[in-house]
Amino acid sequence: MAEITLTFPDGAKKSFDEGVKPIEVAESIAKSLAKKSVSAKLNGAYVGMNDPMNESGDFALITKSDEEGLKILRHSTAHLLAQALRRMPKFADMHFGVGPAIENGFYYDTDNGAGKQVSVDDFPEIEAMMKKIVKEDLPILSHQISREEALETFKNDPYKVELINDLPADEKITVAVQGEHVELDRGGLVPSTGWMKHFKLVSVAGSYWRGDSDKAVMQRIYGTAFWNADDLEADLQRRAEAKERDHRNIGRDLDLFFTSQKVGSGLPVWLPNGATIRRQVERYIVDKELANDYLHVYTPVLSNLNLYKTSGHWDHYREDMFPPMDMGDGEFLELRPMNCPSHIAVYQHKPRSYRDLPMRVAELGMMHRYEKSGALTGLSRVREMTLNDGHTFVAQEQLEEEFKSILAMMMEVYEDFNITDYRFRLSYRDPENTEKYFDDDEMWEKSQAQLKRAMDDMGLDYFEAPGEAAFYGPKLDVQTKTALGGEETLSTIQLDFLLPERFNLTYVGEDGQDNHRPVMLHRGIVGTMERFTAYLIEMYKGAFPTWLAPLQVQIIPVNAEAHGAYAKQIQKDLAAAGLRANVDNRSAKMGYLIRDAQTKKVPYTLVLGDKEQEDGTVTVRRYGHQETEAMAAADFKALVLKDVARYSRPDEEK
Repeated sequence: MAEITLTFPDGAKKSFDEGVKPIEVAESIAKSLAKKSVSAKLNGAYVGMNDPMNESGDFALITKSDEEGLKILRHSTAHLLAQALRRMPKFADMHFGVGPAIENGFYYDTDNGAGKQVSVDDFPEIEAMMKKIVKEDLPILSHQISREEALETFKNDPYKVELINDLPADEKITVAVQGEHVELDRGGLVPSTGWMKHFKLVSVAGSYWRGDSDKAVMQRIYGTAFWNADDLEADLQRRAEAKERDHRNIGRDLDLFFTSQKVGSGLPVWLPNGATIRRQVERYIVDKELANDYLHVYTPVLSNLNLYKTSGHWDHYREDMFPPMDMGDGEFLELRPMNCPSHIAVYQHKPRSYRDLPMRVAELGMMHRYEKSGALTGLSRVREMTLNDGHTFVAQEQLEEEFKSILAMMMEVYEDFNITDYRFRLSYRDPENTEKYFDDDEMWEKSQAQLKRAMDDMGLDYFEAPGEAAFYGPKLDVQTKTALGGEETLSTIQLDFLLPERFNLTYVGEDGQDNHRPVMLHRGIVGTMERFTAYLIEMYKGAFPTWLAPLQVQIIPVNAEAHGAYAKQIQKDLAAAGLRANVDNRSAKMGYLIRDAQTKKVPYTLVLGDKEQEDGTVTVRRYGHQETEAMAAADFKALVLKDVARYSRPDEEK
């Protein structure tokens, strides 16, 4: 019998009979290794543990302890889900799209036509069928078939047929078989269904086939899987916490904002409570910027299309911009996707001197971007957004110092909001992507080196990410975790040598010559009002610190007639001090009114009765506490003002 030679990751080589299976290779090394080996790779391609190998090459086993092993388990569990659905009479005619592993589990895109759609109420029944198949411990085998065989095998599943027809003519087609179930698959699966013991279906959502809004709407069934029950239970607890923190749910419960098809997809409406939070953030950041020598401006949400052609946004960002508006006189106006060309126009309004630099321009600038409807999510992904935007124009020798100054201000803001869970990402260009990035090697190498040097000088940890830069320059991104487990950019500082060149920006130097080129720094300290508010909602779980809370004090008179005037007097005194207070004089039981204030997460609840009215006092209950405290009304006002002055740092005197 012919032999093949396998080269292991450590460089060792070993010969085996042709047709040897990965499980046999693992057993030849150690029985314990075979028990924990999930799959294998030969020359970079997946090989199932039970599949014969007929060629020599680089060989590696993938075990349960490898990160890739968990992805393989989840990918396999997606197949298990599809097999279970096919066995159930009400879903027997279901069509299937793709079922990959994702960061937090797996999903399968399905289409049951005019039949019964899957709901979360069906999950227990589906999971029971999945567990039945697990107990059957069906071997999972992969093999290649011809295109004709593939089309015949999947002739009743139009999505699979489309995938097959889109494959190159010379592409090898592989199927995975577990019992009666056949999947179109490239490999990377566990040895048998018996390996998939710990899983859970978690949600359903709509999705476009292959992410194309012009294609069919499918139903995406999400699930997760782990190697042991403890990890699964911990993940389900995290998901429950994430659902509790989801800004969309809290926004609905606390009347912060809403979205409606009648208004327009991706166009959130800020209700009074949400508008109050946003207004506090806006006032805070504008005051912070003014204190740091920023010049605040207002510029139009519409601009001449030529601005974006000059800047390069039209070439590099067109798919994310709304169509231009033909004004009929040769002028085309564009809803701006970025504020930088507007701020460049401010710089160009009159000649600039080296004495003007650094020149810091800032604005709460409204922008519009065309997001696909499937990507829109609450406040975090929208089509209209207001960016806390700023652009600094500096001389070359001022660049690193200005970068450090911006970053220092950013970290002060994070301290005031008590934001601690973040990391820094240095986003570089991908030198191979000449379409996305401006082609100037010297500029990129110089600016990336300056960015890195500034971070090193400040002693800050960071990670590097090629391919994440803006088209005009590298940037520092501040990455935060969302309640749903994803990662988003909260703030950014971007270096830009390109736009000053494109707009021919100059300043008069000390030599009297008007030919010196400034450098631009683009920065968003708190990002967009929409995304930042979504982040705050989730971080605080709706229990905002007093300075941000929509309603800071809820005042409840024991008897509206007897104590209403005193309650109104307290409310007016607090309002005069700039505090947000409300009198709740509904004719409901006291216990209900207090619970309602707690449900709405109001920081302070006051109860006013005969004793309080006679003594000029208030009885105070703080959010999240059962105990109450009596104090003079003036002392309470001082307490709340002190709390507000601390921002989000309750343990620190300010």
